[in-house]
Amino acid sequence: MDARPAFLFDLDGTLVDSVYQHVLAWQEALDAEGIELSVWRIHRKIGMSGGLFTNQLLRETQVQIDQQRVERLRRAHAQAYLRLAPKVRPLPGARELLRTLSELKVPWAIATSGRMETAAANLQLLGVDPQTTAVVTRDEVKYAKPDPDLFIAAAAKLGAPVNGAVVVGDSIWDMLAARRCQAIGVGVLSGGYGLAELETAGAYRVYEDPKDLLAHLDEVGARR
Repeated sequence: MDARPAFLFDLDGTLVDSVYQHVLAWQEALDAEGIELSVWRIHRKIGMSGGLFTNQLLRETQVQIDQQRVERLRRAHAQAYLRLAPKVRPLPGARELLRTLSELKVPWAIATSGRMETAAANLQLLGVDPQTTAVVTRDEVKYAKPDPDLFIAAAAKLGAPVNGAVVVGDSIWDMLAARRCQAIGVGVLSGGYGLAELETAGAYRVYEDPKDLLAHLDEVGARR
C-alpha cells in the first residue's frame, strides 16, 4: 500500500501571487456599492466563502446586503479582477512543485474558493488544464472555506482519502478547513498571513512559498 498522502492545494496566494489583485478588485466592487471597508480588512477575508464574507461585511459595516447586492458584488469583483489578472504571476517554485509531485507519482489537486471565471487564468499560468487535472472551484460545492467541502471534493476526484491528506494553503481559512476534514494543514507565507496565525489555525508546518516547500517535501511525506 502506498502510504504517501495526496496533496490538496489552495490556489490564490498559495500557487499564484494573486491575493492583492483580489483585494483591489473587492475594494473596487465595494466602492461601487458605496460600502466603505479598509483594504487591510478586505485582505483578512480573502480565501473565505462568499457567504461568510457577506456576513462579516454586515457585522463590520452595518450595511444591509441582500441577495441582489451579493450578486452585483460578485460580478463587479470578477470583472475588476480579470482586468488586473495580467499582472498575476505564479509564485516561485509553484510549477516546479507540481511537476515534481507528478514525477514522484504523488496525487495532487487544486481546491479554490474562487469560481472558474476568475480561476481559469491562474490555472493557465500554472500549466494546469482542469479537463485533465483534478480541480475543484466554488461552483462545485455548497459551502467554501472554512467549511471542508472543497478539500473533500478534491480528494474524491483523486480517489484518495481526505483524512491524512496534505492541505497546502496561505490563509487561516485553509488551515481551519483542513482540520475539519482531518487533513494535515501546511501553510505558506506567500498570501500575507503570518507564521503564528497559521500555526494557531492548525498548520503542522509553515514554509515561505512553494519553492521553500519543494525544498522540504520530505518533511511532509513526499520523498524523492
